[in-house]
Formats: sequence, C-alpha cells, structure tokens
Amino acid sequence: MAGVSRLQYRTEARLIRVMCSGRVDLSFVLRGFSNGADGVFIGGCHPGECNYMVHGNYHALSMVHLCRRILEHIGINPERLIIDWCDAGEGIRFGRIMNEFGSKIQELGPLGEGEGEGTDGSELKSRIEEVTKLVPYIKLVEKEKLESRLEKLEEYEELYTSDEVDKLLTEVPSYYIDPEKCQACGICARQCPVEAIEGGKNKIHVIDQEKCIKCGTCFEVCPPRFGAVTKLVNEPVPAPLPEEERTVVRKGKENKES
Repeated sequence: MAGVSRLQYRTEARLIRVMCSGRVDLSFVLRGFSNGADGVFIGGCHPGECNYMVHGNYHALSMVHLCRRILEHIGINPERLIIDWCDAGEGIRFGRIMNEFGSKIQELGPLGEGEGEGTDGSELKSRIEEVTKLVPYIKLVEKEKLESRLEKLEEYEELYTSDEVDKLLTEVPSYYIDPEKCQACGICARQCPVEAIEGGKNKIHVIDQEKCIKCGTCFEVCPPRFGAVTKLVNEPVPAPLPEEERTVVRKGKENKES
C-alpha cells in the first residue's frame, strides 16, 4: 500500500516477502546480519488478526525476543532487531515505522560499531555463523516457549532472560560414540533426524559434528547394554577413529582367531 500510494520511506530497506511473519525463522534473521545487514525489521499482522488463523505473529514475536537475547550474547545491540504490526491497508503506518527504524539504525551506525558493540567485522561474522549452526538445537530446547501464546504482549519481553540464553549457548552438549563400546547395531544412525551418523554393517559409528544438531536422539536410543553414546558438555570431542580402524571385531570371532 505504501508503494501504490507513493508514500516516502527510507531507500536503504530491502523488502523480503513471506506469507506470514511466523515463517521468519531464527536462522533467517541471523543470516541477514551475517550478510551485512545493519538492522532487521519484521512486520506482521496485528495480534489477534492473523489471516491464516495460526497465530504466526505470536510465534514471530517470541522468536524476536529470543533472538534479541542471542544478539546481546554475541555482542550485537538488540535494538538492531524489531517487530511491529501493520496490515495491508496501513501504508502510512508502515512508512512511519520504516523511517523511524532507519533513523535508529543510522544513529547506531554500521554493524559492530554501535553502542555496546565495538567488535571487529570478521570476528562478529564468525560469532553469528557459530550461533546459526546451533539454531536447530536452540529451537529444540526453547520449543515450549517459542510455541507459547501469552495474554499480554508485554509478557514476551520477560519470556527469555540473559542468564538463560548465556547458559544455553555456553553449555551446548556434544555427543560422541565410544569406539570401545559401539557394536554397529545401526539404531542411532537410523534414528538420527539429520543423518549425521556415519557407519555401516560391522563398522564403528561416528558422529559428524558439523551436521549434528545436538538433539540427543542418539544418546536416548543407544541400547543400555552398549551405552556407547556419551554426552559431553564443555569438553572437547575426541577425534574419530581412522576409517581403516572402524571394523567391529565380535568377541566370538576374536576368540576363534586366537
């Protein structure tokens, strides 16, 4: 409506249309900052007026408050991310929001140089990329809160605390398959939702740490009689065995050969 009415708003903005504000994923916002955006604005339907009756705007609101805490954790001023409401007929309101947000971002300056930032660009990009890898894990841990619908919009501001997010991002678990205990049963590999476990028949299984989303499924499904999967927190993950050393030697066969 703002464009049709020829309303003026800041030219720095780059619009990305989605069907619903609830479609805006946490990783989208982080990717925007990683690609050099100085600010991100998410516009959605007014609360209680969802066009699709799925209340995606409440999900977006919860996600934004979580993301603001994450930005704060990695050294980005959280004021660089906002969410506000306007429908298709509110061109004047949209233009005003864009102008006010643009002025705020101009006041903060380029990403990494704003109040409370002062971080080298490459270092900041590295931090953003590391957190982006953890998005599936973050969404799993915070699933209940992300799906919550609170009565008052103000309550969302207190939904996530700095201490909670700091703990979430500093105590990230890793999972490791102990080659001494793995019996190559294949259960963990079949159950892994992202196919992060490499293995095969009579092959000791190995978790690809780059693909792993820290969901803990392998830890939960590994048969107790084996107990091959270990959960590690604030510990380095041991290096995997070389491919040629991953063959499982069954105890019966080992005795026969000797």
